[in-house]
This record gives sequence, structure tokens and C-alpha cells, in this order.
Amino acid sequence: MRKRKKLKVLENVTITQIADQGIGIGRVEGKVIMAENTIPGDVIDLQITKGKSDYAIGYAVKFHEYSKLRVIPFCEHFGVCGGCTWQNVAYETQLVFKMQLVNDAFRRIGKIESLKILPILPAPFDKYYRNKLEFTFTNSGYVAGKFSRDEVIEKKPALGFHVRKEFAHVFDIKHCYLQPYPSNEIRLAFKAYATVHQLPFYDLRNQTGYLRNLIVKNTLTGGLMVILVVAEDKPELLLPLLQHVSNTFPEITSLYYCINQKNNDSTYDQEMILFAGEKFITEQIDHIQYKLGPKSFFQTNISQAVNLYHIALEYADLKKEDIVYDFYTGLGSIALLAATQCKKVIGVESVEAAVEDAKMNATANNIDNCTFIYGDMAKVFDNDFINTYGKANVVITDPPRVGMHKDVCLKLLELEPEKIVYVSCNPVTQARDIQILSEKYEVITMQPVDMFPQTYHVENVALLRLK
Repeated sequence: MRKRKKLKVLENVTITQIADQGIGIGRVEGKVIMAENTIPGDVIDLQITKGKSDYAIGYAVKFHEYSKLRVIPFCEHFGVCGGCTWQNVAYETQLVFKMQLVNDAFRRIGKIESLKILPILPAPFDKYYRNKLEFTFTNSGYVAGKFSRDEVIEKKPALGFHVRKEFAHVFDIKHCYLQPYPSNEIRLAFKAYATVHQLPFYDLRNQTGYLRNLIVKNTLTGGLMVILVVAEDKPELLLPLLQHVSNTFPEITSLYYCINQKNNDSTYDQEMILFAGEKFITEQIDHIQYKLGPKSFFQTNISQAVNLYHIALEYADLKKEDIVYDFYTGLGSIALLAATQCKKVIGVESVEAAVEDAKMNATANNIDNCTFIYGDMAKVFDNDFINTYGKANVVITDPPRVGMHKDVCLKLLELEPEKIVYVSCNPVTQARDIQILSEKYEVITMQPVDMFPQTYHVENVALLRLK
């Protein structure tokens, strides 16, 4: 039997820049070195996990010197939680790194030499900015540290997030800095009641137990929706708990529960049952009100989403006679804002529930020049689509992290709209798609937008114009 070759440790590697997904980059004898959880200025010994002739990937086993850019993390769960992985870097430095990520993506992948990138737009708040969090119950909370096989570790019920890179484990959260009041208080109240009344927390390994998930949503208009997911239909356990929470937090405007008996946490195919309050919570951007149900997806940083949408519409510069395609429209958040500025908008989305939300919100806002279509973009966007809805002057596209399908890019080259406004949560795939579109389009300007402080994620809005 062949012995596996032992990968060596590289000593005294200086990290000089940040790459995609927040990975630190250095060089040793011309070879690119990639190290997780490092930042420029760190000097480390690197345990190689994957080595090739021109690059190596690994992790730091020793820090000879910590970067002067580092700051003390504000959250006690830093390192265990996978949420705010850059909170050991000052917010101003995070913005510099994100600008570098956008620049690197378009130089390396987009092959654009002369970049017209505006300074990144900081978030109004670098903490308590999310409007949705989902927590997981476990009967066996994660305990940090290294233990021998002979040690007996006392594990207690927990309500929190999955451990970074260890999805099978959940750690108990004492305080989370992502969502404003009363998110922490509601989570702690659920846990306290369940502990006192000995309600069974879920066993993630054996798929047994009762309490599974807790979702908290809020809006800037004062809406507060709470959803409890349980594994069994046991009203004698459920109803007193929900009544307790409802009495304790009168600010909850919608209180739902869901009975999920599947072996996974997805609830999009499950019935949401209203226990108390209103069926929807409402968010508002400019003149448009959005009704959001328990399954609705909306931008999780709404304060910054307002800025993002305004930039996209400014770039679109719509005229009353324009026909607009809004690809990956979601619940029509941009489409509904655009509708009053143009002749008509055709939105396409692959999540059927989101399309239903978009139609509902169009009706609620008395908008009759929006058409929303459910389907896979790569299959829907064809000649019949164009013939049916008319040739677009402007295309707004906001795809998921994987970017647009190549066939969609090629069809856009055939369509030749005057302008394409490309909103992206992943500059790498955005640069790849724009490189394809560069056959007929030039990039006029770009605006990075920081939607997720304390993380390496960055949004970018690009304006493309037909050459």
C-alpha cells in the first residue's frame, strides 16, 4: 500500500494581500501561497493541505507576527461562528480590502485594464444591520477546545448558529451583533422557556426531538415576524410556548409556527401557520410597499439595499418609452421601483413563491405594467420570450453568487439592449460574465456597495453600454 506523501510546512510566509473569499495571499520563491484566516501583514508558518507547482493552499500553524491591521474582535463567539469573519479588522480596512477584491476580479478575470470603479459605498451601520436571522436548536451544544477520547464532555441544550465549517455542530449564542433589538431577547426567551419546561431540543444527528429552528425577521417600518419550527404536531407543548412569547413581546406583529417532519431544515415546501398577529410584515422603499410573508426573501440589509437599488436605477436612467427586462427579479424589489419610470417591466425568477410575492406586491401598489414570469433564466430567455414581450432597451440583472448562465450572456449579445445594469454579490462571477459581454459592451462605471460589514462579501453594480 502506497504511503500518502506528507505535505510540508512553509515557514515565515508573509501575507501581502487579500483574495476572493477573504483568503490571505503571499508568495514564496514565485509560488502563490493561500492561507485561510490571515490578513496582509501576518507572518506565518503554513501547513500545506494542497500543493501544486505554482501554488499552495493551507492554514497557519504558527503566527510569527500579527498584522498591525488587526483589531480585537468585539464578539465573544468570533472564531467559532462563521458569520462575522472580518471583525478582527477595522471597518475602514475592510472597505479597502473589498475595493481590492473588486479591482482584482476585473483585472484578472474581466481582462479590463482601464477600470472606472467608484469608491465603495460604506454601510450606514456596521453592526445590527440584518433584518433576518435563523437560529437552530440542539440538545448537544458545541463545546470549544481539544479533548481526549477518554474525557467526558458535558454538552447542554443550545440555541444558536452552526459552527464554522462544522455544520453538524451548533453553538449557543449569548449575544449576536447582527440583528437589532429585540432579536437577542426573543431568542433567549425561547431558550429559557424551553429549558424551564423541559421541552426537547432537536438532536441533529439522530433526527429526534421537538424544537428545531427559530427565525426572526424585522422591517424598518416596525414589522417584527417570528417563526418557530418544530418537528412534531404537539399543541400541548407548542401553544403555551407561543402564548408566552406573544405576551412577553407585544411588539411581535406576526407570530408563525411550522411543523417540519423532514430530515432537513428547509421549510419552503412546508405550511406556515399563523398563531397571532398579521399575515404579513411590510417594508417600504420610496413609494413602494412590499408585503413580506414567512417565506419571502428580501435583501437582509435594507438600509443599504435602498442605496443599492437607487444606484441601479440611476445607471438604468429609464425613459417613459423603455421596455425593461429584470432578470433574477426575486419578489420584484427593483422591478416595482422601475415600473413608474418606464413603459413596462418583465421580471423573471426561478423561485415560484417569489414570483407570487412579486405579483401580489404589484397589485398592492396598483402597478399594472409589470409582468412576472416563473422559470429558469437559461430556458425562459429565448426568441419566443423576446417576441412575446418586446425587445428590451434596458436589462437589469441581479443573479445569485454563481452569476449568469453562459447561454444568458450569449442571448444578451444577440438582443443588444442599449444598457445592461449588472448587480452582483460576487465580483468574480460578475467579471467572468462581463468578459463574455465585452464582445459588444463596454463598462462605463462601477459602484461597489458594502451590504455585509464584518464579512468579505461585497456587492458591485456595473453599467454596461452597447459599443
